[in-house]
Amino acid sequence: MFDHIVIGGGINGLLTAYYLNQAGASVCLLERAIVGKESSWAGGGILSPLYPWRYPEAVTELVQWSQQVYPELVNTLYQSTGLDPELHRSGMLVLSEPQIDQAMNWAQQTHAELSLIDSDQIRHLEPKLGPIPNQALWMPQVGQVRNPRFVAALREHLIRHGVQIQENSEVTDLIVENQAVCGVKTEQADFRAAAVAVTCGAWSSRFWPEQEDHLQITPVKGQMVLLKTEPGLVQRIVLFADKYLIPRLDGRVLIGSTLEHVGFNKSTTDTAQDNLLDFAHHLIPALQDFPVEHHWAGLRPGTPDNIPRICEHPTLKGLFINAGHFRNGVVTAPASAQLLTNLMLKQQTILDPKPYC
Repeated sequence: MFDHIVIGGGINGLLTAYYLNQAGASVCLLERAIVGKESSWAGGGILSPLYPWRYPEAVTELVQWSQQVYPELVNTLYQSTGLDPELHRSGMLVLSEPQIDQAMNWAQQTHAELSLIDSDQIRHLEPKLGPIPNQALWMPQVGQVRNPRFVAALREHLIRHGVQIQENSEVTDLIVENQAVCGVKTEQADFRAAAVAVTCGAWSSRFWPEQEDHLQITPVKGQMVLLKTEPGLVQRIVLFADKYLIPRLDGRVLIGSTLEHVGFNKSTTDTAQDNLLDFAHHLIPALQDFPVEHHWAGLRPGTPDNIPRICEHPTLKGLFINAGHFRNGVVTAPASAQLLTNLMLKQQTILDPKPYC
């Protein structure tokens, strides 16, 4: 018997287990495959929405809370495990934004550091850029983490602190008694707990009975390409027309990403790879000299309003959800997990929970 069961071992599931464990609860995390190998591994690890001014205030609040705690969180994991998630403040250049006034107003209202820069400043920040626009938006405080390493550090930390992680343990059903969820069934065994958290990303809807339309969570495929380049060739996160380049400290460059509504199909396509490479080569011609190291796809959990669902089930006591973060799973994960922990433990919440129901 555990205090809490977490279904799903992505970044939101791991951090939910992390905060529950910090509060002294006994936690069992069940993952149907391998921890962190779905969208948490497939994403880019940018610690900002791509165009933060386009998102609802509810997303901004999750983002800003998370951005504040990320340095301490990463340091805690590094000190605990010796695994470095490579938190790096590279900044983000936004090369195309027709709604500059909206962006500047958002920055003023949220106290975010954002400036409008000219072509000379753009060239200074990213010397290898090909075509240089007359102006761009510059966000110097935007950072990134190496998300696969962040997930690996979280997993190791949880194991060292007594969280039971069961991989290759697919949950087949909820255990419901007297209109309350008190555990789950897997093919191997039943697991009992006082409360269950659903953190299965795009697969979360299957464990959320009696859904209303606004609670639907659907998969949105994104394909990405990784190049192995020289360190420093690309220096900033560069965003242009919904696609981006992310430079890692070791010289690898991520190119992302597509947006495809194709259900649970995670296959990659030559067309998508060609389009992503054309985008990258146009922005930084020098990237043509480096080979593709990897090409993959992940499934983002989307919601109709781009706001994640972080709440208790309206009719089944003890059933909670933390899912639907779309492209912002990494940057909103600490706040989302802490908010859900507050709800599960009946604590004062870090944010008003109403927008996430």
